[in-house]
Amino acid sequence: MKLDILAFGAHPDDVELGCGATIAKEVANGKKVGIIDLTKGELGTRGTEFTRKEEATNAAKILGVKVRENLGFADGFFINDKAHQLEIIKMIRKYQPEIVLCNAIDDRHIDHAKGSQLVSDASFLSGLVKIETKVEGKLQDKWRPKTVYHYIQWKSIEPDFVIDVTGYMAQKKESVLAYKTQFFDPNSKEPETPITSKNFSDSIDYRARDLGRLINCEYAEGFTSERYVATETLFNLK
Repeated sequence: MKLDILAFGAHPDDVELGCGATIAKEVANGKKVGIIDLTKGELGTRGTEFTRKEEATNAAKILGVKVRENLGFADGFFINDKAHQLEIIKMIRKYQPEIVLCNAIDDRHIDHAKGSQLVSDASFLSGLVKIETKVEGKLQDKWRPKTVYHYIQWKSIEPDFVIDVTGYMAQKKESVLAYKTQFFDPNSKEPETPITSKNFSDSIDYRARDLGRLINCEYAEGFTSERYVATETLFNLK
């Protein structure tokens, strides 16, 4: 299946938190979107890899993505090497996306920056014909996405561009809160973490509101780009 957008996250819930509203909007506009999780999130303080899998499945349904796969890399310990790059190349060649979305280039969790660079490197290498990969015994064709964009996560990185996601925040928040074990629950007896506070859950809304304020809309999500963002005319800029 060919996809328009393939979004990668180091952990299940990264994509929802970073660009869930953008994905919901693109799906509503008829684009085919898929999600690839690099790890099962097995080192998460709350929940288990099994509850996380169920939550990820539910979140994918809420966003309306076509496919979601998990590469099973080691949470906290995966590295940017040939073996890991080849697994991502297989996914890029399998789904042939025009656009790849991936983790923030710098962030609080070490897996985010690692995942960001890993996916970026693999996106380039995927276009080299002399790198051979096979899926189910079939040799894959080379494929390089047109662009790689990085969503913004814990740190408030200055975006290179923003997407107006007004009308899609409710869907984003529903997809995030599908991860019931991970976020604010006043009745939970499990240990507190930086993402289990009410302030963090509230930040999903107020950070998007602030970006929206800056471009004169209600809500927005920000991204960084690996190259200049181009437009054919000034009038295509909002």
